[in-house]
Amino acid sequence: QVQLVESGGGLVQAGGSLRLSCAASGVSFSNYAMGWFRQAPGKEREFVVSISKSGGSTRYANSVKGRFTVSRDNDANTAYLQMNILKPEDTAVYHCAAGPVWGSTSGVYRYWGQGTQVTVSS
Repeated sequence: QVQLVESGGGLVQAGGSLRLSCAASGVSFSNYAMGWFRQAPGKEREFVVSISKSGGSTRYANSVKGRFTVSRDNDANTAYLQMNILKPEDTAVYHCAAGPVWGSTSGVYRYWGQGTQVTVSS
């Protein structure tokens, strides 16, 4: 059974940092691209960042470029999202996702985590 479990969310002041983790089990992690998406209350889910299977390629949403950094450790079956200079508009539930194809649309991802709440206060 495939499981993706996010952790590391919380409450932080604007300008602060958080590091999210996404631990995968039941899947050959290195065979899957990983993506991070977020959903704020009353809004649609939006793409944040994706990383290729090897970690050699990444793609960021313009809204987070220069502030967020994605990485992965295939030996540890874990993906990470380092979030710096957080803004109130970054407040959302953050989900990681795994899929056979690297991309920025949710449809290419096969497995999803339950999400972790990130709240940025002003």
